Amino acid sequence: MRNQAASPASERRSEKVSSLVAREIVRDIAARGLGPGDTLEPESEMMQRYQVARASLREALRILEVHGLIRMKPGPGGGPVVSDVDSREFGRTMTLFLQAKGIRFSELVEARLIIEPLAARLAATRHDPADNDDLRRIVQEGLDAEGDAQWLAASNAFHAKVMSMAGNGLIDLFARALKDIFTERASSVYVARRRGHVRRTHAEIADAIIDGDADVAEELMRAHMEEYVRTVGRREPQLMGEIVDWR
Repeated sequence: MRNQAASPASERRSEKVSSLVAREIVRDIAARGLGPGDTLEPESEMMQRYQVARASLREALRILEVHGLIRMKPGPGGGPVVSDVDSREFGRTMTLFLQAKGIRFSELVEARLIIEPLAARLAATRHDPADNDDLRRIVQEGLDAEGDAQWLAASNAFHAKVMSMAGNGLIDLFARALKDIFTERASSVYVARRRGHVRRTHAEIADAIIDGDADVAEELMRAHMEEYVRTVGRREPQLMGEIVDWR
C-alpha cells in the first residue's frame, strides 16, 4: 500500500493556503465591522465562502486563535467567536520574537522610557476634551484605592488612559503591550512603597494633560517612569539583565 503521508512540499503548500485564508478572515472581520463576541459563520459556510478544504480552514482558524483574535466556542451553536483585541495577547506574541532576538528587559524598559513620555505629550496636545472627566475619575480612584488589588488596577487604568488619549492607535497598542510584558514580571513594585507619591504624580500628570501643557506632561511622565525603573532595579536587579521570555 502506498504511503499516504504528506510530503514536506505539500505541507508547505497547505500552510500557505491556511495563512492566506487566515488573512482573508481578518480582512472580512474588519470590513464587516464585527466586534468582540460576534460569531463567524458555521464551518460549512466558511468553506464555501473561502473556497477551501476543511483542513486548511481549521488550520487558518487555529492560527487566529493562537494569536488571540478569535476563540472557539464549544457545544451546539458554537464555533469561532471574535475576541477582544487585547494588548496582552499582542504582547504575548511579541515576547516570542523578543526572546528569539535576545532582547533584554533593560532594552524593553528603554523603549518604555521613550514611548510613555511621548504618549503623555501627545495626550496633552491632541486629546479629546470629552476624556478629561474620565481621566479625573481614574486619578480619584487611585487616590481612594484601598488594598493592593485596587491600587494596581487604578494605576494600570491611569497609564492605559493616558496612552489611549495620545490619539495614535499603534502607539497605544504597542505601549500597553510593553507595559503588560514588564509589569507581569515586576508586579510587586510600588504595591506597598511610595504609593502616596505616585498618586500625587499621577494627579499632576493628569492636570498637565487636561491643561494642554505638553512639555510638563512629558517631563512629569519621564521622571515618573525613570523613578519606577530605579525602584525595579533596586528590588529586582537581576531582572534588567534577563532576556524577555516567551509566555
